Amino acid sequence: MKKQIRAICKATRSAFCCEERRAADERIHSLFMRTYGAFNTFFIYNSFRDEADTKRIISSLLVAGKKVCLPRVEGRDIVPVFYGELKKGAYGIDEPLGEAYRGDIDVAVVPLLAVNGRGYRLGYGGGYYDRFLRGCPAVKVGIGYDFQRTEFEEECHDVPLDCFLSQAGIIKFTK
Repeated sequence: MKKQIRAICKATRSAFCCEERRAADERIHSLFMRTYGAFNTFFIYNSFRDEADTKRIISSLLVAGKKVCLPRVEGRDIVPVFYGELKKGAYGIDEPLGEAYRGDIDVAVVPLLAVNGRGYRLGYGGGYYDRFLRGCPAVKVGIGYDFQRTEFEEECHDVPLDCFLSQAGIIKFTK
């Protein structure tokens, strides 16, 4: 079931047209900065291919003097590393060089292929973000497009999000 949902979500996201995508990304950027821009330390995915864009959010946070960490894959885990010099990682995604950040994170922004009504995300299947988010006290924000909302059954190892932010607005999930 999850494999089918992943395939459908990838295809739908890939077909999301240019002008509509630009407008959605602009709305996501604006909502994110208004809602979370006052926080200080961020862990945020570096958007890749047709994921909802985070590059503009990252740039705005850096201009505002915020601490911004990107994920870097290390074995079976991801670690937060301050934004800086980047190199292609194991999955072809630009990852930061440098030491892993061990301090507090206020807001963790994660990618998704789908999110259900209970706040569980469907990722690419590697479990990297669930392992990272487990025990992480940060506000957990999934960013994507509104059409990525769908129903599926979560598994015991899945970590719920606090909210899902899309061009349509912010959905907060209760625990």
